[in-house]
Amino acid sequence: MPRITPNLWFDTRGEEAAKFYVSVFPNSKITNLLYYGEAGPRPAGTVLTVDFVLDGQPYTAINGGPEFTFDEAISLLVECADQEEVDYYWTKLSEGGEEGPCGWLKDKYGLSWQVSPAALGELLTDPDQGRAQRAMKAMLGMKKIDVAELYRAADAEA
Repeated sequence: MPRITPNLWFDTRGEEAAKFYVSVFPNSKITNLLYYGEAGPRPAGTVLTVDFVLDGQPYTAINGGPEFTFDEAISLLVECADQEEVDYYWTKLSEGGEEGPCGWLKDKYGLSWQVSPAALGELLTDPDQGRAQRAMKAMLGMKKIDVAELYRAADAEA
């Protein structure tokens, strides 16, 4: 099966973004830099692409120009084990960016992320539909997901 590598389009900040992302995620590294040559369209020696790995998943950042920007139509999901991980990734990724609803944020490069604890999936698929719906309602009122509050809401009497 072919390997699928997400390509992230930046104007000029692909290398900066890749360095930031590998600093946030464990077991991550930049694996290759490719530069524009004399054929352009950018000045020779300018970074064209940055290949990097975030905890085993390969990505490529391309400095393609200002023609395209990120929007919420695509996001990267960070599945967190617990509140400590949620807090860590939320703090790191939202710094200089924008907090959104329901565990979503945009980082300082405009890329959308979902920072989601395992507890959210467990609660939303709870066989007790009342419990699942109370957790959903609580989540809809949050920015960063608060695991303890999800459980309080789910366990509240109807």
